[in-house]
Amino acid sequence: MTTEQLYQIFLQHPHISTDTRKITPNSIFFALKGANFNANTFAEKALEMGAAYAVIDEAAYRKSDRFILVDDVLAALQDLARYHRKQLNIPVIGLTGSNGKTTTKELINSVLNQRFKTYATKGNLNNHIGVPLTLLSISRETEIAIIEMGANHQQEIAFLCSIAQPTHGLITNIGKAHLEGFGGPEGVRKGKGELFDFLEQTSGTVFANHDDLILEEMTFHRHFKHVVYYGKDETNSVSGEILENVPLLKIEWQANEGTSTQKQEVQTQLTGSYNFDNILAAICIGNHFKLSAEQINTGIESYQPENSRSQIVQTKTNTLICDYYNANPSSMEVAIKNLDAITANKKVLILGDMFELGEHSSAEHELIIKKANEIAADQRIFIGSAFYQHHASFTGTFFEITDAAFIALKSSPITNATVLVKGSRSMKLESLLELL
Repeated sequence: MTTEQLYQIFLQHPHISTDTRKITPNSIFFALKGANFNANTFAEKALEMGAAYAVIDEAAYRKSDRFILVDDVLAALQDLARYHRKQLNIPVIGLTGSNGKTTTKELINSVLNQRFKTYATKGNLNNHIGVPLTLLSISRETEIAIIEMGANHQQEIAFLCSIAQPTHGLITNIGKAHLEGFGGPEGVRKGKGELFDFLEQTSGTVFANHDDLILEEMTFHRHFKHVVYYGKDETNSVSGEILENVPLLKIEWQANEGTSTQKQEVQTQLTGSYNFDNILAAICIGNHFKLSAEQINTGIESYQPENSRSQIVQTKTNTLICDYYNANPSSMEVAIKNLDAITANKKVLILGDMFELGEHSSAEHELIIKKANEIAADQRIFIGSAFYQHHASFTGTFFEITDAAFIALKSSPITNATVLVKGSRSMKLESLLELL
């Protein structure tokens, strides 16, 4: 079956399912394969549970015309998404970067949604499966789409761009994330820069942080049709500064282009000075799409972080900065600096291992321990085998596993403190929250 033929079926059944536990009635089930499963074996069950069709790539499972046989199910899903994208004559904002992608995406969506019917990547569906699923969820009523693109190796962003075909784009930053897959810091820069490469080739619009020297250089060495800058200086399209960070951010901003250039103050629900650039990016994009200052402010003020990204949690005894959805050296360093900048009587760091660093792991964990020891903190707790290998060389409390930290905190609880809880997801630092 051709992609165009499959698309005609999709128009009649515009919902995609990939998990038999979450079948949408009258949807098309795509039998994707993974390292430990072959969803071809679940295709018949998907139909029994209400799917209209099942797309498979093994002829042995084809029982009727409701089983659509293709060469490769994943490729069929990606080709279908690419075909659907070509039918959409709307701005598509592509977003990538080492840190802050999801927060920035949510901020942009919250702002643009004040005027337009938007659709943005749900959660972190930002890979070779998530991006196609996101695109296939965009309806004809959508006016602007915001597509988050994640990557852990080179050529991945280029491939995602070939599917999403963004008209506008933003790189939040270039940091030390997925060093193992990218082959080092320069590989990260090259891989994330594939979004800029696509926009250069297609005469797209780029939103760029003028204060970020790496992004400034990446922008300078390409020939873009249209670059919209944001930053602290008033020579940018949108500029701003932090007014407060105690611990929630309050910022001042102004548009330096257009009819309304009055300074605006916005109280956000985000913590972390590192989120200033993310907020300013969303403001810049809102201004570019002609939203009023009031609409932009409402979008920023109403965004409430969740999923443990720069999330403030007030417990009976402590103020927690929950940022344990993910971690890499760059995000870890700015989180530590932010805790140092916050006004608080008592400060505690609880840091968990970072992953996908390859040969850089030991040196990067040692560097983070040094950074943690440079700030004025009352207690420093390091959790995980990568941190633990340095326990004899530095001050602080070290635990090889999270369970050991749990036992220690239960017997010696932390009270009346501002506590940064930061680490990679698989460290399961959320299990400590009941003790904090």
